[in-house]
Amino acid sequence: MSVVSLLNVDIQDNPASFQKAFKFDITFECLEPLSKDLEWKLVYVGSATSSEYDQELDSLLVGPIPVGVNKFTFTADPPNPSKIPSSELVGVTVILLTGAYDGREFIRVGYYVSNEYDTPELVAEPPKNPLIERLVKNILTEKPRVTRFAIKWDSEDSAPAEYPPEQPEADQLPADGDQYGAEEEEEEEEAEVEAEVEGEAAPRDPDAMEEDTEMGGVPAAEVKDDEESAGEGSEDIEDSTDEEFEEGEEEGAEEDEAMAMDDESAAPGGVAQPPAQQPIVQH
Repeated sequence: MSVVSLLNVDIQDNPASFQKAFKFDITFECLEPLSKDLEWKLVYVGSATSSEYDQELDSLLVGPIPVGVNKFTFTADPPNPSKIPSSELVGVTVILLTGAYDGREFIRVGYYVSNEYDTPELVAEPPKNPLIERLVKNILTEKPRVTRFAIKWDSEDSAPAEYPPEQPEADQLPADGDQYGAEEEEEEEEAEVEAEVEGEAAPRDPDAMEEDTEMGGVPAAEVKDDEESAGEGSEDIEDSTDEEFEEGEEEGAEEDEAMAMDDESAAPGGVAQPPAQQPIVQH
């Protein structure tokens, strides 16, 4: 847990001329007494491609720090234009506000800064040689980038762990290489044994299994027999002539009379018994 927490940064005189100083009202909270001062810095990033153009605009020591909420004003000089590449004077850059204790940085706040000319004509057609006196800087306060660092304050309890905690029991465990993948191999062996046992208990023809799956669980042999039996003796009614149809009616009438006479002699009640149907067994 950090002993000092940044609560608010209020930027004054924004937007302002490029040559005007930066001004910040900073509010922070201190949770316990500190023996040393807090150091605040403001850094201007002069180039997006190299840190050699970064400028430390100003630094300020604040202390002694009482416990509770504290507020102070930090004023920093503007950057030196001669130390900034002329191609990067106009456009967007970054400023960094940092806080440190005893040489250890505990917080960093980054803001985007837009440097543009003060008239639409210069914005539309910027001069080849930048006009510093016509530039306006605008700090984008809506989206600051805040980064916090765990540092050691006055007490040893506040110091962050520099190394992983000791684990003496870890040396007694077997090496990873001996155990790596052992569980997976055991599961695969068990699956193979189960598959062999099932195969011995209920052997099946692989070809028949594929056909059963395609036919919805009905063996292909039975389906074939049903199709053949259903197709025997069937004719297309549209292809039959009227004479064949009439002959079939006469023959059918004679057969019906003969069957009726046989049934009367076979069944006392005169009711013909329907033929038994074999159920289709699905596997």
